[in-house]
Amino acid sequence: MEITASSGEIVTLVAALLAGGVATGFLAGLFGIGGGGIAVIVLFELFSALHVPDSVRMHVSVGTALVVMLLTAIRSFSAHKKRGAVDMDVIKSMGVYVVLGVLAGSTLAKHAGGDVMKGVWVCIAPIMAFQMFFGHKGWKLGEDIPRGLFRPIYGAVVGFASTLMSIGGGVFVSSMMKLYNRPIHQAIGTASGFGPLIGIPAVAGFIWAGWGAADTPPFSIGYINLPGAAIVSVASILAAPFGVKVAHALSRRALEIAFGCLLLFMSIRFLISILTT
Repeated sequence: MEITASSGEIVTLVAALLAGGVATGFLAGLFGIGGGGIAVIVLFELFSALHVPDSVRMHVSVGTALVVMLLTAIRSFSAHKKRGAVDMDVIKSMGVYVVLGVLAGSTLAKHAGGDVMKGVWVCIAPIMAFQMFFGHKGWKLGEDIPRGLFRPIYGAVVGFASTLMSIGGGVFVSSMMKLYNRPIHQAIGTASGFGPLIGIPAVAGFIWAGWGAADTPPFSIGYINLPGAAIVSVASILAAPFGVKVAHALSRRALEIAFGCLLLFMSIRFLISILTT
């Protein structure tokens, strides 16, 4: 755990995190998603510029972004639940398995190198981009969400992938619910409930996974950079309304294509990083 830094390093880190937080909030507001996944992208580039070693850069980016995601998810879930837009049966039937997936993802993060963490983005981000480019609101797999083994397996996959990508699972759960004939508002509201289920154990898991790790940025606990989590969260909350304002000036289709392009860009960015390190 690295907790020392010169005054110059602290000023540089704070300034960079403020800029990163503004970018995170703007992009999250622009694309209408939680800040965790966007924060990974921003923090990875930020820690690259600050010369954080590649051996821990992706771990710290994901771990710090998980805190941003958790704070956003708690606020979002509370608002959706008050509006009665959350199907608690779906959350209860998948919740335990989501947490098990989170624990598996945290364990992998402890033992895996940065290339494995990047590889998750390389594999999954293009699938998400494909949905943005070609997904159709009329697509349907069935009249209701299957029970049996489907929910445990899908829940574990959601927890595992979401932990390693630092996302709240919303994109996986809401997409699944829409494909099984659930109303869009219920799909989004229920998906928000998985954020805290993923975020709380994932944050604890990344602290455990990175405890005692060398070369982490100043003031880190495990793979969580404390000033990064605090500054990016506050700055992103303040900047998000500007992204929302721009989003309302664009068409839904333009936003989908833009987000899909961002996902593809980062998938290629991480792939290049794997091939050149």
